[in-house]
Amino acid sequence: MTTAVSADTTAGLSLLDAAVHQNGAFSVAGLFERAFTFAFRDLVYAQIWEDPAIDMEAMDLRPDSRIVAIASGGCNIMSYLTANPARIHGVDLNAAHVALNRLKLTALSNLPDYEAFFRFVGRANDRVNIRIFDTDLRPRLDHNSRAYWDKRDALGRRRITAYGRNIYRAGLLGRFIGLAHFVARRYGVDPTTLTSATTREEMSERFDTKLAPIFDTWLVRRLLDNPMSLYGLGIPPAQYTELAGDAPRMATVVRDRLRKLLCDFDLGDNYFAWQALTRGYKPEGDGPLPPYLQRQNFDAIRDRADRVDVQQISMTTFLSGQPPCSLDRYVLLDAQDWMNATQVTELWNEITRTARPGARVIFRTAGAPSILPAKLDAALLRQWDYQERQSLDLFKRDRSAIYGGFHLYSKSA
Repeated sequence: MTTAVSADTTAGLSLLDAAVHQNGAFSVAGLFERAFTFAFRDLVYAQIWEDPAIDMEAMDLRPDSRIVAIASGGCNIMSYLTANPARIHGVDLNAAHVALNRLKLTALSNLPDYEAFFRFVGRANDRVNIRIFDTDLRPRLDHNSRAYWDKRDALGRRRITAYGRNIYRAGLLGRFIGLAHFVARRYGVDPTTLTSATTREEMSERFDTKLAPIFDTWLVRRLLDNPMSLYGLGIPPAQYTELAGDAPRMATVVRDRLRKLLCDFDLGDNYFAWQALTRGYKPEGDGPLPPYLQRQNFDAIRDRADRVDVQQISMTTFLSGQPPCSLDRYVLLDAQDWMNATQVTELWNEITRTARPGARVIFRTAGAPSILPAKLDAALLRQWDYQERQSLDLFKRDRSAIYGGFHLYSKSA
């Protein structure tokens, strides 16, 4: 490990510790929290699991929009470029996500055409990608990102070689989905075969007869009752409790969320379902794709790539360094589920200070209700209007389908 990566990773883990650790190290809850941050230390999401089409509709992006967003796998902040905003600031606590975002942006700016970009980022499973990285991308990356992708994994392979084997099978989420496929096959079901369903009705019939019964088995129910079972989805212990809600078993919650993902949307329009069933996009590139990977958007987002910057920093700390009234769109993903009331209040103090008139904030939650009434100072909350009806409508149409709620707040006049 190079010094740069070691320092960067150590800083990221310290930030993550501060965000997640709410209990003493020797308590049961504290042990679960520390196990989560250990699991979260490297790449988690090669693809972000929030629907960018819903995000962009909620934010009502305009040419003067200045966005700050948690970056995660980078798909959404790059997809926002299709709406032609003025600036996008990506922030993330995870050094691996920062390196991933910078690699994708470098590929967008420097690969010769759409075909090369899609082969590298979309299919991400061709050995030629490794040569292209070394000759065309590596020299243009910042030092920390080069060091991250050059570092070797436990098997002695450079991290960048994941782009020759399918990056979507890598990371915590990719391995979690792989494990889920393994369990399903042990019960006689190959999830990839569901991609041949041609209608929602056919998919629903296959789900109910093939996948749903697996969640009633003793093994799966016991596995999912353990909070650590969902670390592969990036769900920390505090969020596990929110996700469980009033359901009798976590297996019921996961089954119902998976059913919505696979059955409530046309398979030909839902790349999240393709990721769940195949750990990738349709190989020919003729299936559903995130906006930034769609051919018709390539030239536009390439011309706008320099409008994006990505930093390893917490959202609250980043905002504290911005001038008053300088931003107007905020994308928090599900991060507030991790936070206590003090942390949420600190974050919203900075959002409110930096928000321009008409600013919008979007976030998702594991449970259905917005977490703000329970966690945010009432006087601060009164400065924002909850767009409840629009939030419910957007949630119903969110193709990622794994969350319990989508929430849009706008700055009060």
